Amino acid sequence: MTLILAFALGMTTGLRSMAPAAVVARAAHLWWPAVRSTGLSFMASPLTAVVFTLFAAVELVFDKLPFTPSRLEAVPLAARILLGALTGATLCAAAQQSIAVGGVVGGVGGVAGAFAGHRVRRYLTTTKRLPDLPVALCEDAIAILGAVAIAWRV
Repeated sequence: MTLILAFALGMTTGLRSMAPAAVVARAAHLWWPAVRSTGLSFMASPLTAVVFTLFAAVELVFDKLPFTPSRLEAVPLAARILLGALTGATLCAAAQQSIAVGGVVGGVGGVAGAFAGHRVRRYLTTTKRLPDLPVALCEDAIAILGAVAIAWRV
């Protein structure tokens, strides 16, 4: 079950790279004491939670701008893979499971979420002709609420 949650958490990073990382950092600080005794102890730091939350807020605004690059370009996709791996590994550390396996599964989830999110958003805005802003806001909500729901399950 933990690996399914790590994959799902990775998928949320495919939608918004920083919001799930902020949720996981807050969970590691507040509810996941097992993380403090691992190599990922920095994730349990209040400073990490604050920094990731600030980055998440910037990303939520930046995503709506017309010049924002596609999440499938090299740098945004790499960020989703790395942050998916970090969130998946941290979740597995909290559950006292393999950090390495959690990282791989979370990274794969990041790729899956990035491609699925891009395809769904493109379909809704191009084929169904829905305005981009409401679609993007729904995607924000899915990423944030999904990450929170997953964090509560650990």
